[in-house]
Amino acid sequence: MTVNKTIEKEYDLICVGGGIMSATLALMLKLIDKNQKILILERLDRVALESSAAWNNAGTGHSAFCELNYTPEKEDGSIDVSKAIKVCSQFEKSKQFWSFLVNNNLIDDPKEFIHAVPHHSWVEGEDNVEFLKKRVAEMQKHPMFEEMKITVNFEEMKQWFPLMMTDRNDSEKLAATRMELGTEVNYGVLTRTFFKILEEKFDTPVFTMHEVEDVDPTEDEEWLVKIKNLKTKENIHCDAEHVFIGAGGGALPLLQKVEIDEKEGYGGFPVSGEWLICNRPEVIKKHHAKVYGKAEVGAPPMSMPHLDTRYIDGKQELLFGPFAGFSTKFLKQGSFFDLFKSIRWDNIPSMWGVFWHNIPLTKYLIEQVRMGHEDRMEELRKFVKDAKSDDWDLKVAGQRVQIIKRDDEEGGSLEFGTEVVHSKDGKITALLGASPGASVAVDIMIDLLHFAYPEKAKSEEWKQKFSEMVPFWNKEIEKNKEEFRNLRFTCSETLQINLPKEIDRLD
Repeated sequence: MTVNKTIEKEYDLICVGGGIMSATLALMLKLIDKNQKILILERLDRVALESSAAWNNAGTGHSAFCELNYTPEKEDGSIDVSKAIKVCSQFEKSKQFWSFLVNNNLIDDPKEFIHAVPHHSWVEGEDNVEFLKKRVAEMQKHPMFEEMKITVNFEEMKQWFPLMMTDRNDSEKLAATRMELGTEVNYGVLTRTFFKILEEKFDTPVFTMHEVEDVDPTEDEEWLVKIKNLKTKENIHCDAEHVFIGAGGGALPLLQKVEIDEKEGYGGFPVSGEWLICNRPEVIKKHHAKVYGKAEVGAPPMSMPHLDTRYIDGKQELLFGPFAGFSTKFLKQGSFFDLFKSIRWDNIPSMWGVFWHNIPLTKYLIEQVRMGHEDRMEELRKFVKDAKSDDWDLKVAGQRVQIIKRDDEEGGSLEFGTEVVHSKDGKITALLGASPGASVAVDIMIDLLHFAYPEKAKSEEWKQKFSEMVPFWNKEIEKNKEEFRNLRFTCSETLQINLPKEIDRLD
C-alpha cells in the first residue's frame, strides 16, 4: 500500500500482519495518542487477503444471536448462556467503535461494510425444539436478547426464510428464533478502510511484501524486528518498544521464535473451510437471512451449518457451510510444512494430548475431506429441500489455526476461540486462535492495550479516550440497561442498520 516511503530504524509499535486485528489496534492507539509511531507489515502484496477477506470468513458479525454452540445444554438440562452474553457484549463494543468513526467523519458510508440481515437459529425434531425454547427463555432474561423471537408456527417461518420452507409441511417438528438486529459484516472492506484512515489521516505506513522473520530482545529493553523485503530480498532491522503479532495462522510460528516464557506449550491445529456458493440470482433473492443449525455429534463447534446471506464486492451472495477441510498449512497462502515446523519439544505433550482426546474430531475431519459435491448437496438439502446441484459451486474459504495449549489433566486442550499471549511487561503481544475473532476485535484490542500499556491505560486521559470511542468498554450492561438500549439504538441509526419496530429509544 505504501509508496515513496522507507522503513525507519525505530518505532513505538510494530504490527505484524495486515488484517483486521492490526488495523484495529493501530487505529485505536493513534486515536488515543496521535504521536505514537507505528509501522504495519504484511507479507502479501495487499492487506486483508487471509482471514479478514470476505470469502475467507463467515461475516456473521458474531453476536451470539444465532450460534447455538455458544449456549450449550448442561447435564442437568439447563442452558449456559454465559458465552453468548460475553460474545454479544464484545460485538456491541465493535459497533460502538465503528459508530464513533462514522460520527467523526473517518468513515463515510457504513453500508460499504455492514448490512442489516436477521439472525436465526433453526432446529428440527422434538428434543431440539425443546432445547431452543429453553435457550430463548434463558437468553431473554438479559437486556441484549430481550427482543429475540421464537416460533414453531409454520407460516411464520415461511415469512422469515421462505427458501428453506419450500417442500415442507406443517407436520414437521420445527422451531426458529429471530433477531432483527443481526448484521452481515464485510471485514475485508472494513480492514482496508481502517488502513486507509491510518495512512491518510495519521501518516501511518503499511508496507506490503515485507515479512517479519524474527523478533529478538535488545539490551535496552526493546525488540529488534528482522524484516525481509520480499521484492528486493533486502534485509531490514528495526527497533520497537512494542510488537504485536496479529498474523492469523502465521502468528504461532513467529511467536515460537520470540524469547518469552509465556509461549511455552502452545501449538496449533489447522482447519480449512469450504463453502457452497449459489450461482443463481433468482435463488439468492429468495433468502435474506442468516440461519444457523446445530452441529453434528463429534463436529467441532465452529462447524455449525448455516445458510447465509452475504454482501461481497457489491453483490448479494448466498453461502452454505462450512465444510471442513484439512491442510498442514497455517495460512491459505502458506507452506505445507507449517504444521510440522510448529512442533517443538515444549508443545509435544500438548499436541499428543489433543490428538488422543479428540479422536471423534479426527474421524469427523476425515469424513468431511472425503465428501464429494453430491454429499455436500445432501447436507444443503437439509436446509433447502429443492436445492439443485448445478445451482451451487464449491469455494475454498480461509485457513484457521485452533489453539492447542497445555492441560495438566489431559496433556493438552484444543481451544475454540481467540487468546492473547503476552510477555510479563506486555511489550510483546500475539493473538492466537479463530472465531469469533474479527467480530470482537475491538474488545480484544482494549484488553491488549491494557496489557501493553498498563500505566497509561490507568490514566484518566486514556480512560476518557476509551469512553469516547467505546462508551461501554468498562460498563456492565445489566446495571445500565436504559443507557445501553439508547446507545444500541443510536449506533444502529449511525451504522444505518434497520431496527425492529418494537424497539424504541428510552427517554
